[in-house]
Amino acid sequence: MAVDTTLPWDRVLQEFQRIWGYTDFRPPQDAIVRALLDHRDLLVVLPTGGGKSICFQLPALLQTGVTLVVSPLVALMENQVQELRQKALPAAALHSQLPPPERRRVLQALERQQLRLLYLSPETLLSPPVWERLCQPDLRLNGLILDEAHCLVQWGETFRPAYRRLGAVRPTLLAHRPAGSTLPIAAFTATADPGAQRILRNVLQLESPQVVRLNPHRPNLDLRVKAVIGTGQRKRILDRYLAAHPNQAGLVYVRTRQDSEALAHQLGQRYRVAPYHAGLSSRDRRQIESEWMSDRLQFVVCTSAFGMGVNKPNTRWVVHYQAPCTITEYVQEVGRAGRDGKPAEALTLVSEPTGWLDPSDRQRVKFFQAQTQTLQQQAQQLVKVIPKTGDVGQISQRFPQGAIALSWLHSTGQLVWLDPFHYQLRSDAQNRPSLPLEAKGGIQQFLHSDRCRWQGLLVAFGFRAEAQALGNCGHCDNCYHKVK
Repeated sequence: MAVDTTLPWDRVLQEFQRIWGYTDFRPPQDAIVRALLDHRDLLVVLPTGGGKSICFQLPALLQTGVTLVVSPLVALMENQVQELRQKALPAAALHSQLPPPERRRVLQALERQQLRLLYLSPETLLSPPVWERLCQPDLRLNGLILDEAHCLVQWGETFRPAYRRLGAVRPTLLAHRPAGSTLPIAAFTATADPGAQRILRNVLQLESPQVVRLNPHRPNLDLRVKAVIGTGQRKRILDRYLAAHPNQAGLVYVRTRQDSEALAHQLGQRYRVAPYHAGLSSRDRRQIESEWMSDRLQFVVCTSAFGMGVNKPNTRWVVHYQAPCTITEYVQEVGRAGRDGKPAEALTLVSEPTGWLDPSDRQRVKFFQAQTQTLQQQAQQLVKVIPKTGDVGQISQRFPQGAIALSWLHSTGQLVWLDPFHYQLRSDAQNRPSLPLEAKGGIQQFLHSDRCRWQGLLVAFGFRAEAQALGNCGHCDNCYHKVK
């Protein structure tokens, strides 16, 4: 399977066709594959459905050694590994839900250098059994891929603090290898605005990365926003919408597990529907995904836990029953619809602008902001009592939310990671003020704006020239109103 990276490009294309059946790449897939084969750092922002996985899977399969793929969700890992194994390709996943015998088999395959792709979460990557094997000098490591890289930005300071330590992985692993060894890092995501791109560069310590970006404009996807004045109207609009789209596959997004369960129960008397959220067992989530993919369920009432890595091209609509908290979430979730290129719709129900008649959206935003503020306060208290240099495991044992607080201190520049397990406070750490609460990506301004919605998204993600060239898109409610 392994080929030298200096082989002619036609040999790469031959392997591409042999494995996946395609005769050529879609731009910019070819540029990404070339960069990875040249062992360059990469930052890739491709819209949902843009074929990101193939871009790092093919170079991994064409080289000796193992490529580590850091992925946020078990479902995402399992879906990709299953597809690769069906092609008899050397790939595996490591996660907490694996039965012990299977986990031992994967670790043995890693030690014997029988794998080309190993999928694992940030937490599993930094677990002692895995980390000890990765540090073996004779283990050939080909690269580190961060899939769904926006999760580092969204979750690294809250409930997934291991993401914030990934920047220390490369120098630590290279310290265990012969001089001159390399370990390129590539971050892949569908949504990263300029601020998120800066965070990814800084946290991952990317070295002169090649940046590949495509704007998120999808002309087949109509964007609509509808203001509501209460829970009753919200439900009536959803009822009318579902009645107008019979037997069409779709998704209804809510923000909490409780709302997912309650709304799915209400709609279950008339529709083939199920709730989906992170509180369900892995087995239940896989079952719901399978039933939706095979059209045994028409739609799913889900939280943001649903969607990454799930590709159902004939999804005709996405309804945000409750508005997302960030533009990144919005683009991720509406991007599930219309991947087959045929017309699709995305409808967002939002509280009227004043919030007097329906304060629910504003209350949700305040709730999440309060959680963030609490974490900031805990981190600033922690910096006064912890050692200047220490071990993240020991801090986690001594202090509730200790790992998360360390992650927050890292994000504010008050802490550096000596390696993925040991930190050092900066000399001026206690004198640094807490950063203001991060703006929620302008989501409220976007939802209540009367400008072209696709223009607004392009500007938010750093494509101002493309937004200006687009003019009125003709595929959003605001442009429809202007035409009328």
